Amino acid sequence: MPVHQITDPDDDRIADYRALTDVELRTRWEPPHGLFIAEGELVLRRALRAGYPARSYLVDAKRIDQLADLDTGDAPVYAATPDVLQQATGFHVHRGVLASFHRRSLPTAAEVLAAARRIVILEDVNNHTNLGAIFRGAAALGVDAVLLSPTCADPLYRRSVRVSMGEVFAVPYAKLDRWPAGLDQVREAGFTVLAMTPAPDAVPMQRLTPAQRERAALLLGAEGPGLTAAAQAASDVRVVLPMRRGVDSLNVAAAAAVAFWELGRDDAPSDSE
Repeated sequence: MPVHQITDPDDDRIADYRALTDVELRTRWEPPHGLFIAEGELVLRRALRAGYPARSYLVDAKRIDQLADLDTGDAPVYAATPDVLQQATGFHVHRGVLASFHRRSLPTAAEVLAAARRIVILEDVNNHTNLGAIFRGAAALGVDAVLLSPTCADPLYRRSVRVSMGEVFAVPYAKLDRWPAGLDQVREAGFTVLAMTPAPDAVPMQRLTPAQRERAALLLGAEGPGLTAAAQAASDVRVVLPMRRGVDSLNVAAAAAVAFWELGRDDAPSDSE
């Protein structure tokens, strides 16, 4: 595995990794260039297993042995000191391993719906940490796919990928370009759209009927504002997680995980899971 030493943080060969903490810059750079950044050895290996082609690797020179068993193919491997890494990326790369990957074309919403039994739909969830945590919960708790409203954050943004521990690569996702009219497409595919809200007249999740659980599409809004009135009106059932001690709601990722478990509590995991 040939390794190219980088001594200048402004070296154009590592332009993919520049200013990784600048969300606005990365949003303008990554999707148009068809790339995303994976941080940490575990995450980059999961990206490779999921079939994403690597563009390059950028590693702390002391950790180059962590990649010794990889077939890096045509993707160059760059090594640098921690100081150069920090100057280039804008943060201390304490995991010591970064990689730039090519994005793949997203499936259509119809393709995702056809292959799923239980899904989550997100409206305006633009916090990358919450988004990554929701993907991780979906992978762990039996949710087959994620649909995103047009204003949701990018699941392949570095922080989302890291928080998900690479599970964004395991859970198919697509965008619903028409919002909230796209919820009609979900319903036509045989799903019951369940809108989560703390409203006092919402149905407690544990009281959903077997028919409502059978092919559930759980609809969640951004933390704070929650679901818009239009999204709630376009749903089939408004549901709530009953709260105690005067707490009105949970963090959206925590609420999602509890709801995922509730919807799948009667599932029998297969050996492959």
